[in-house]
Amino acid sequence: MENRYYTLMEKQDFFEIIENKYGELAVFIDARDGNPVEPVLEFDGKQTALLKRDERRSIILENIDAETRNVLAEAEFVMIVELKGEVVERVYATPLENVDEIVLIGRHTRADEFFKAKSKDELLKSFGAVKVWSGGVVK
Repeated sequence: MENRYYTLMEKQDFFEIIENKYGELAVFIDARDGNPVEPVLEFDGKQTALLKRDERRSIILENIDAETRNVLAEAEFVMIVELKGEVVERVYATPLENVDEIVLIGRHTRADEFFKAKSKDELLKSFGAVKVWSGGVVK
């Protein structure tokens, strides 16, 4: 069962950025479950990018090669190629946004994951609550 109550942020340890003869860029990463929803790639102009794949999952790309940084900063769109081993799972285009700083929000749970809890209202909506009862001492 998919957990819809948290936002998952993963660190992509190995990735490749490829440029074709037309100057278009593709970023090769490991495949994730589910299809992306309105993805966007944020780039700080230095060495870190954050692929916001959907409202729950973001993937951190660190230590971007110095030679790649200028080319990446000038791109408006990049192709994301998700691989399972050597097999292409999916390909999609995403806009690239240059930002001053990559902001990582969440609770660090493993070496490569961050979890960000949703608000109470978001959780209740995801849970499908139709009625809420309160108990205990009234404040």
